[in-house]
Amino acid sequence: MTDRRPPGTLAGAWLIARKDLAIEFRTRTAFLSALVFAVLAIAIFYFTWDESIVTAADRAPGVLWVVLTFSALLGLQRSFALEEHDRGIDALLVSPIARESIYLGKAIGNLIFLTAVQVVAIPALALFYNLQLGRSMLVVSGIVFLAMIGIVAVGTLFSAMAVNTRLAELLLPMLSLPFFVPVLLCGAQGATVVLAGRPLAEAWPWLRILVAFDIVFVVACTLAFPFTLEE
Repeated sequence: MTDRRPPGTLAGAWLIARKDLAIEFRTRTAFLSALVFAVLAIAIFYFTWDESIVTAADRAPGVLWVVLTFSALLGLQRSFALEEHDRGIDALLVSPIARESIYLGKAIGNLIFLTAVQVVAIPALALFYNLQLGRSMLVVSGIVFLAMIGIVAVGTLFSAMAVNTRLAELLLPMLSLPFFVPVLLCGAQGATVVLAGRPLAEAWPWLRILVAFDIVFVVACTLAFPFTLEE
């Protein structure tokens, strides 16, 4: 006999993530849009400031987090917009998986999406702003990944809430950005310490707070998500 039991929470989440990533791999529209935006923003910020007033190395941390924030919003906007075609969200709701799996699957897909963008954006930042691609950039990449977890956790929830509204493109940033602030603040402070060449121990207080925000946001948003789908 075949096993007809519904998939568990994590297995169902991975199925949702694979579906979203497969769609994006075929179209590549959102990924290319976010990638082009990230690289263009890095280049524009480089040529905007006067090198004699603020050095490129001093500008780099701020540019990194601005690029991360807005490329994240571009990716998060598509998260539930994918399900608007042919009412795909209805098929997800009647499927034999937990609603928490829908949220986690969307969040995992968004996290992989943003990670792929940052894999290109961070080396581009290092190239434009003359940063060394060594241990410090690896640490900064880890900090960015931790920040992306919190951003994705909040942004995926608000993407589900905003998708059926008339001004979804405007509502998502308005809802998400205030919650992004603590994550971005901790990540930016930690990355600034590392890029300045100071001991990593100085960044640990900020990183501990960042991890705490990640845990709170992931747990709270996972529990809250089923209620956003109630009519």
